[in-house]
Amino acid sequence: MQLTGAEIIVECLKEQGVDTVFGYPGGAILNVYDALYEYKDEITHVLTSHEQGASHAADGYARATGKVGVCLATSGPGATNLVTGIATAYMDSVPMVAITANVGKSLLGKDSFQEVDIAGIVMPITKHSYIVKDIHQLADTIRKAFYIAKSGRPGPVLVDVTKDVTGATYEYSPRRPATIHRETSEVHKSDIDAAVQMICSARKPFIFVGGGAVISDASEEVTELAHRIDAPVCDSLMGKGAFSGEDPLYTGMLGMHGTKTSNLGVSQCDLLIVLGSRFSDRVTGNARTFAKNAKILQIDVDAAEINKNVVVDASIVGDVKEILKRILADIPEKKHTEWVSHIQEMKEKYPLRYDHTQLTGPYIIEKLYELTNGDAIITTDVGQHQMWAAQYYKYKEPHTFLTSGGLGTMGYGLGAAIGAKMGRPDKPVVNIAGDGCFRMNMNEIATAVRCGRPLIQIVLNNHVLGMVRQWQTLFYEKRYSHTILNDAVDFVKISEGMGAKAIRVTKMEDVEPALKEALASDGPVVLDCWIDQDLSVFPMVPAGANIDDVFDEEDMKKDEQSI
Repeated sequence: MQLTGAEIIVECLKEQGVDTVFGYPGGAILNVYDALYEYKDEITHVLTSHEQGASHAADGYARATGKVGVCLATSGPGATNLVTGIATAYMDSVPMVAITANVGKSLLGKDSFQEVDIAGIVMPITKHSYIVKDIHQLADTIRKAFYIAKSGRPGPVLVDVTKDVTGATYEYSPRRPATIHRETSEVHKSDIDAAVQMICSARKPFIFVGGGAVISDASEEVTELAHRIDAPVCDSLMGKGAFSGEDPLYTGMLGMHGTKTSNLGVSQCDLLIVLGSRFSDRVTGNARTFAKNAKILQIDVDAAEINKNVVVDASIVGDVKEILKRILADIPEKKHTEWVSHIQEMKEKYPLRYDHTQLTGPYIIEKLYELTNGDAIITTDVGQHQMWAAQYYKYKEPHTFLTSGGLGTMGYGLGAAIGAKMGRPDKPVVNIAGDGCFRMNMNEIATAVRCGRPLIQIVLNNHVLGMVRQWQTLFYEKRYSHTILNDAVDFVKISEGMGAKAIRVTKMEDVEPALKEALASDGPVVLDCWIDQDLSVFPMVPAGANIDDVFDEEDMKKDEQSI
């Protein structure tokens, strides 16, 4: 059948099973939006307040559902406003297709109104970027984009389409989406045998779970492995939920703000089994001394990650879930009673601690966990609140903790929460932000209200840029250069002005009633929670230090007393 380019784009979205897109219209992409009007009963379009919000929403939708997220923007500034969201998705391996429209082919390269080479701009932060200047190539390019975004190590793909292509007509023939097979072509029996031998020989094994285990939906296999070989498990920020935070073998996060048990345990183990992690500097600290007493077995779908940051003793390249299935087929049950008892003793000796005499982020997050029974999807922005959300909420399932791990994008969380709620309407969705982050994209509260779905925004409001201030306190002799937000911004009034219910929380006894009211609401609720500006995130490892140099507030007090 003869369709316009714009209609072909929408038909290709339908082919790929897309039911929701996020975007903001403009002149160059008007043909696509005109086509979306005709398909409004089949594809829901969420109009965000800013294109960056659309990219974060598409990202959150993808992380929460495991499907490809889709965002749309017009040419020029519309397209460039997607860049931060695309980079966020790239760093965290999130499948996303960003579709932009550019000026007509005859106007390219002439500094035309709202012309920009967006395909060139995003080349370093996408798996692939295309510009379509010929309608004959349009449908196949869209199909390739979805395949590339989802296959192997997932990531974002951008498709830029000139306006004349969206208005031209061409014969369209529907196709079924290409089948995506799990990457196992590089897996050799000898590699599996070597891994099994390493695991069977270990007396003090430790499992470290990264985001790749979440992406590959390997939660069941990770859990079976841990219990089969009787090994403690820690995770990265991106790996949360791949192994239940309620499991007795779980020791908490690893790295800069990881638990003492995880950091010390990894430093003491004799085998570290790494599942889908790229050894971020925030995890390893000093990479040369990381897991210094252990042999390291790394399993990752991306061969480029092997030996990139940490030199390992053995590796298997391929899909984590499929590789674990093969390993489990050959692994006998093992018991490491003495080792697990030692880890349990450390968990009891070094619990996470916070001040229970005043309103704090950890208290609010623990209360949220209690009231939701750990069954909510939690999104965050970046900073102290992000670390508290990682430490004090226990994630039982994958795809329930959505955060910007690699890029560290302030302003990510609210858009991601909207995307998650659109993709998973059955789940309570809560975004946890600091006041500095909330300022970045708080205009998306209007989007949440327009969507008409319940969503909770918690602002841990300390009137400072908390994590930066913490570093200034510890490492810059308390020179608080431009980190104090001492203005008259009132988040309650602003949120109410955008149509949301808003509640200010200033005391510990206010927390539970406010959370219960928010959880029972049928629309967006903003909780503006005032906490002290000098609260810090502990434990902590200084940048570049050994992870077993981890310290907490108690250690700092002891050091001060010994001086």
